[in-house]
Amino acid sequence: MVHRAIGDLLLALRRIGAQRVSPPVCAGCGRALRSLQRRGEHWYCAPCDKPPHRACASCGQTKAAVTLDRDGRPRCKHCPDDADRDPLVVLADVVAQLDPSLPAETVTAAARRVFTRPSKQRQLAWAVEDNPKLLSGQGADAPLMGVLGLIDELIAAGAQAIARPVCPGCDRVMRLYRQINGRWHCRKCVAKSRARPCARCGDIREAAARDEHGRPLCPTCYVSEPANLEICTGCGRRRRVGIRTPEGPLCESCRPWKTVTCGICGRRGPGLISKTTGQPWCRACKQRWITCAGCGQTTRLRGGTLAEPLCSTCVRPDADFWRSCPTCGQPGRIHAGRCARCAINRRLRELLAAEDGQIPEHLQAFYQTVTATSRPSTVESWLNRSTTPAILRELRTRGELTHETLDALPPGKPVEHLRSVFVAAGALPHRDEQMSRLERWMTQAINEHPDPAHQQLLRSYGIWHLLRRLRRRVEGAETTHNQLTTARQHLRGAIAFLDWLTSHDLTLATCGQPDLDRWLTDDNATHRAEAGHFARWAKKQKLTRLTYPATRWDGPARSIDTETRWEQARWLLHDTPVKPEDRVAGLLLLLYAQSPSTTSRLTLQHVEHHDHEVRLRLGREPVVLPEPLAGLVLQLVASRRGHAAIGDKGASPWLFPGGQPGRPISSYQLGQRLRQLGLQPGPTRSTALFQLATDLPAAVLAKTLGIHISVAVAWQRASSGDWMTYAAEVARRQDPDEQCPDEQ
Repeated sequence: MVHRAIGDLLLALRRIGAQRVSPPVCAGCGRALRSLQRRGEHWYCAPCDKPPHRACASCGQTKAAVTLDRDGRPRCKHCPDDADRDPLVVLADVVAQLDPSLPAETVTAAARRVFTRPSKQRQLAWAVEDNPKLLSGQGADAPLMGVLGLIDELIAAGAQAIARPVCPGCDRVMRLYRQINGRWHCRKCVAKSRARPCARCGDIREAAARDEHGRPLCPTCYVSEPANLEICTGCGRRRRVGIRTPEGPLCESCRPWKTVTCGICGRRGPGLISKTTGQPWCRACKQRWITCAGCGQTTRLRGGTLAEPLCSTCVRPDADFWRSCPTCGQPGRIHAGRCARCAINRRLRELLAAEDGQIPEHLQAFYQTVTATSRPSTVESWLNRSTTPAILRELRTRGELTHETLDALPPGKPVEHLRSVFVAAGALPHRDEQMSRLERWMTQAINEHPDPAHQQLLRSYGIWHLLRRLRRRVEGAETTHNQLTTARQHLRGAIAFLDWLTSHDLTLATCGQPDLDRWLTDDNATHRAEAGHFARWAKKQKLTRLTYPATRWDGPARSIDTETRWEQARWLLHDTPVKPEDRVAGLLLLLYAQSPSTTSRLTLQHVEHHDHEVRLRLGREPVVLPEPLAGLVLQLVASRRGHAAIGDKGASPWLFPGGQPGRPISSYQLGQRLRQLGLQPGPTRSTALFQLATDLPAAVLAKTLGIHISVAVAWQRASSGDWMTYAAEVARRQDPDEQCPDEQ
């Protein structure tokens, strides 16, 4: 018998009177077992479960080996190793050398909470005495799990020089779970080391169980296994069990959740009881960041109301309720023995400081900006639960910090977010990231092409045409993601077309019009639409005589629903529960045909407020905003806030701040928020442009909305707007403020 659960089941069946079920038997004497004691791979009864007799390393007699000494040799119960030394005293002496402020009674109590058996306490004392650095950051090399438990207990007791170890696999400060190659790793790294392809879905994940053939199953496939599904007593469907009740199992959808009325916002929904106030609060209020009405600090919401929010210390000003940070003395919630601000200060010094304990000059600005953040708990989570520590350790060894240094690191979102923090802190100069990303991608894509002649052609097209034209078009502004994607697609189309020519033993000079028609009708050809731009460029450069057909835009393909547009505009103008930023973005789309990519890049400089008027500069001429849209824009200017916890310090120039310091919200994220409101950015913008082109001349449309004059003319032609007599009508108009001399 291998699994204890099977033995417990057999014993339980025998206790309730099962006669045909055989009880487990002892592997030594063969008697039926009433309890289970395991040694190796077998189960024994109590008389047979005795320690093996071996020669004692102290007295030399062959007796039952009760313990092992410091060198791993057997000892009998009469000859314990280090019997004349109290292991608790040894631990107290070692900890006193590391942290003299911690009393010996505190260390002794912490060790007793970790191990109660004297033999285990001796092993703990031996490990710490042999290597005291295990308690100051090298706990991943501990020979037994108890060392990690002692570190947690000492930090909870207020130790200053004791540090939790980082995971050797991911460089995060996490609870270490199990050993891999002799070093303790976190649960995530252990799961990665055990990852196997799932027999059902093929995902490479840690196996949760095995099927009837012994093949691994991932957690998703395991819980969805038909044998693990039961009939829900709530909905009657055969689904996964979320919770078991006296009436029967319930699925996750029918699982009851405690519904409360939030004492802060007044909304009724799933919530908890606050330990600070003793009142119910919802999940949304638990995650809010506010400016406290009592002390003025930016912190998490813990009490009060939405109109007058309060932080934790203002809700409970009594000092006895809170613990004080032993480092800075500030009262509040203390995790891991210190407050969040002191924790990130210590964590940054561990990551950035050189061997002499000083932070390098090129990382000083980053250190000062991060430690001065108004949301230290968010930054602490960022430093402990991301790949940022590994990147910072790599940068510490570099002599200087440049954009090229970050470009040499493996690309990804952590590197880009860290770059934005460096730029916001002043450690790096600002640059057009989309343009830089496009330049690196084009260079790599061209260099990876196997044909040298095609490399030269692609370099002329990509570097000297696409990039040059894009730089001229942005005119010093930042490149958008859509512009980057379009340039990439054009180069991919050129590469696909050249590869097709090579596979058919053709070149641009020898390719004829029938060959191009064959390429356009080939079902296996890719990027056919994007290759047209390259073919027309090649013809202009006299590299080919091919005529690539161009697709002319004849107007919007979808139906124009003007009535729905005005209903959505009225709803956003007067619906107060919707967030101001979502209302403004939706109204700019509905009323002024501004796409999410354009709206996301609006700054405070685009808003003009004077003479009781609010103007928004979308093009060369500002637009006077009517009420209540003008009030919404002013409210957004006063209350805008991004998700970045560091770097901006509340001085972001963007009207719609994003999640990265110094960066606006992405056009994709803004488009997603508009879709959640029921607005489709593409069709809605087409409807707005169609109606505006009907009511305004193309010149006015381009000048006020910031679109190109050719685009405005195309929309005017599609809407059949006739403005041939517009100039004559303006000339005939009479200004009401000016009176004719005859009328004076």
